[in-house]
Parts: sequence; C-alpha cells; structure tokens
Amino acid sequence: MTELYSLTAVELGPLLESKEISPTELTHSILERINAVDSTVNAYITTLPELALQQAAHAEKEIMNGLYKGPLHGIPIGIKDNYYTKGIRTTAGSKILSEFIPDETATAVKKLMAAGGVMLGKLNMHEFGGGITNTNPVYGNARNPWNVNYSPGGSSGGSGAALAAGLATLATGTDTFGSIRVPASMCGVYGLKPTYGLVSTKGVAPLAWSLDHAGPMARSVSDLAFMLNVMAGYDPKDPGSIKARIPDYTENLNKGIDGLRIGVPSYYMQGLDRDVEILFKDAIKTLETMGATVVDVDIPELSMSTFAGYVITIGEASSYHYEWLQTRSEEYADDVRIFFKTGVLTNSPHYVRSQQVRRVLTEALKKTFEDVDVLIGPTIPITTPAFQKNWVEQNLEVTRRGMPFTSPPNLTGAPSLSVPIGLCSEGLPVGMQLIGNHFTEKRLLQVGSAWEKVNPLSRTVHS
Repeated sequence: MTELYSLTAVELGPLLESKEISPTELTHSILERINAVDSTVNAYITTLPELALQQAAHAEKEIMNGLYKGPLHGIPIGIKDNYYTKGIRTTAGSKILSEFIPDETATAVKKLMAAGGVMLGKLNMHEFGGGITNTNPVYGNARNPWNVNYSPGGSSGGSGAALAAGLATLATGTDTFGSIRVPASMCGVYGLKPTYGLVSTKGVAPLAWSLDHAGPMARSVSDLAFMLNVMAGYDPKDPGSIKARIPDYTENLNKGIDGLRIGVPSYYMQGLDRDVEILFKDAIKTLETMGATVVDVDIPELSMSTFAGYVITIGEASSYHYEWLQTRSEEYADDVRIFFKTGVLTNSPHYVRSQQVRRVLTEALKKTFEDVDVLIGPTIPITTPAFQKNWVEQNLEVTRRGMPFTSPPNLTGAPSLSVPIGLCSEGLPVGMQLIGNHFTEKRLLQVGSAWEKVNPLSRTVHS
C-alpha cells in the first residue's frame, strides 16, 4: 500500500472528498513521518501537531457534513518560517527573532487555511532569506533527503526538504533571488515564483521589498495550480499587490505543448557544470519530441542582471536590518552578516542605476516574448553542493554562481517555474526553469504539467 504521506494533493483530494480517507488519518500519517525522519532532515523549526490535528478534525467534520471546499480541504501544508502566523513563533530562521510571536497571520497563509489547509508547522530556512544553501547555525541545517550530506538549497530549504521527504503534502516558499526555485531544483520538486504582486507578501518578513515574491512549492504541477488558485489575488494591505484577473490555473494542465515556441537564451548556456549541461540539452530534445519548437535567442541585457540583483537585494536588506546591524550584529550568521553589511557600502547611484537596469531588462524580455511563448534555462548552473566546513565561503560562492541564473525573473517580476529534469552523477536532482511573460503562470503550468508526464521525478519520496 502507498503511504499517505507520499501522495500529492491531486491524488489525495478525491480520496478525501469521497471519504475513503479522512483529514485526521492523513495528518497522522505525516506527523508520524515527521517524528520518524525529521530528526535527520531537519525540515522544521517548529512543528504544530496539536494545531494540525485540531484543524484536521475540523476539516473532517466539514467534509462529513457535505461541506467539501475543494482540493486543499484537509491537505497538510508546511509554512516557511518567514510567513507570520498569529500566536505562533515565527523566526525567519534567525536568532534575532527566536522569540517573536506575531499578532497577525500572513495573507497567503490565511487564504490557504480558509481553503481548508492543515498547518503542520513552520519550515526551516536560510536566515532572513539571505542565502541559497540553508546552512543555519541557530536551528541547524535543513538537509537534502536525497543525501543528507548535501544542501537542500535555500532559502526555502526546509520547504524543499519537507516535500522531498514526505514531511508535508504542500509547502510555501518565498523567492527574492531564487529561494523557491533553487530548493525545488536541488530537492527534485516543483516551485513557482509568480509574477510580482500576484501573491500578497503582507505578513512575510522581507528580504528586499521590491524583489520579494511569495509562492507555492509541491510534488506535482497540479498541486501548484491548486495552491495558486487560492494564494493569488489583490491584497489592499500589500503595497506591491496588483489588481489582475485570476484565471483557473488548472484549466490547461492537460493541453500539452504541441506548437509552442520555446526560447533558449544563450546567457543560460554559459558556465554550466557538465552534468547540468547534459541533462538540460537532453531536456531540450525531449521538449522537441513533445511537439514544441525550440529556438536559440539572444538577450544581451541579461548580463546586467547580476549587478542589479545584488545591489538591490543587499541595499534593501541592509535598510530593513539597519538598526539590528548596529546593535545586534553578532547575532547574525557570519555569511548573512557579511551579505547585509555589504549593503551599507552601496550608494544611491548604485541603487538608482540598478533600478534603471530593471526597466531595460524588463523591456528586453517583453520584446523576446513577441517571438516565443516561454523561455527555458537551467534553474542554476551547478549541481547540488555537499555541505562544507568552510560554509561561509561556500554560501557566498554558491550565491555568486546561482544568482545570475535566478535573479532575472525577480528583477523583471516575470513568473518562473522550476521543474526536475533528472539526476546528476552524484544521484542528486537537477532542475530547469521555465520563464514566462507577466501573468502567464497558466502557460508555465501547462508546460510544466506536460513535462511532469514524461519526467515524474518529484513523485519519489526520500528519507
């Protein structure tokens, strides 16, 4: 018998609706899995078994009374620990917020809970979102379930690890320069960074306000679509929120990709580790056999993205953390303190020019989408790294290598979906990102769903 903790929401929904299984039974299965495995994987900072079982019992009562709310009803969800949860400790992976109890709940979490979601706990993360390896000297490193000596990626490393290990059915992530897509890639799951402003970041501890995105992570593309249907929408309490028509993101999941034009920017073919290059080129061939036309494109403006992404991220982060950097500097992890303090050294001309680069880059991307439907590239150019003793230097180096690949969608606000494409020679997952024009999440999910049918790596649960 397949264990309930290993099933996706799209598989569990019909079983819950028909009362073949109960939300309580499902939640017990995952809580038992957490008890058995999380001491090794360390995906959670705070688990909430009593609350989860209360919410599961409530969902069960509703379903038994014929009040089924939809595909998230009774589904266990892990919440990244930078999403505020009223009355529940929210650390953002930091020592500074180790005792912080918010008096509000993030809008996105409210929506997921209103749809019947069951909150399992708060997931581990790289401190304040300031890195992409999820080394965390305060709460311990989240570890990659494929091999616990390796990084799960970050900053949403606990989210990726929990999904890959069967410690949550769904998870939330945030993405400022890759923090949803990098752990999705390294853990062999799916992660969507939506269009900027599509999902509210109200009640999410910021890293860089103008680059921060909240989004879904899951083991299937259908699950992402279910989550986005709930999470998307205008929030008047979020100054970055956009009023946009919200479609049904599940509508085209079985449409296939025959006839779509997919562009491969030359920028994304540079500096690839050998295994990444082999797997990505194989993925291109597969997409062609699926009926897509794959063409090479040149977007020279992408070369400006690293400078702009770095300056804006550290500039805005150092502004948010300015007082703490003066008074509590020693409480930051060494790599994050270095990262944030560098922002104090940037100046107004650097920041303004970086914001000007965003406009140029956005216009270049929009022009490219006149000729192609979707862009693709490796999510990051490197294979998943093993944890090293010189973790501070490693984190800065992994960020240096990965940021050029992940930051363009953040700078432009364009949506990007990371999907698994196979395993490298060390047996760890490698990901490919699909990049779309603004508000084309529906198309990205369509392509991702077609891809999932030929490369269903994420369905595998590891421990």
